[in-house]
Amino acid sequence: MTKKFFAAILIAAFVFGGGAVEAKSLWVDGGAMSLYADKKARNVGDILTIVINESTTQTATKARTNSKSGSLNVATGTGIFDFIKAFSASGSDNFQADGSATDTSRFNGQITVTVVEVLPNDNMIVEGTQSIWQNRDEHKITLRGVIRRDDVTMNNTVPSTKVADASIRFDGKGPLNAKQRQGILTQLFNFLF
Repeated sequence: MTKKFFAAILIAAFVFGGGAVEAKSLWVDGGAMSLYADKKARNVGDILTIVINESTTQTATKARTNSKSGSLNVATGTGIFDFIKAFSASGSDNFQADGSATDTSRFNGQITVTVVEVLPNDNMIVEGTQSIWQNRDEHKITLRGVIRRDDVTMNNTVPSTKVADASIRFDGKGPLNAKQRQGILTQLFNFLF
């Protein structure tokens, strides 16, 4: 009898004392990922890694050549101009300049960025900043750009060559970077001359 009594009280407590009960689904609407789906960035706030492998080479070669010459011959004067003696003059000017410059830059690294906006065509705007301190020098990498969902690899990375409208900035500050700048007098002479 006591078992039946406890069972009746337990059932009554669930029925009358439980209040409103909500049924929740095991499946979450709006972007839930399947157990078999890749764990790629796809929504605002998701993170992914950009693998930076950029190199640029600029070459400029210029050559300038300019020359001119002239001559003047005057004969002796006649009549009232007989005081003019015969003379001649000539002159020439030559100018030649050659120059070339080559600038090569290479930057390799990785930066983890955050999806800040998903565009209507499912492209994603990503941005991120990474600061690295080494011997009182700060090196800061900042990246912003647009990536396609199809370019995100299965390990959640994107090569920098696949980032559209990419803005990759590498800045530094500290004692070492300060030594790489020209002094004030050198800057003044370069400005004046």
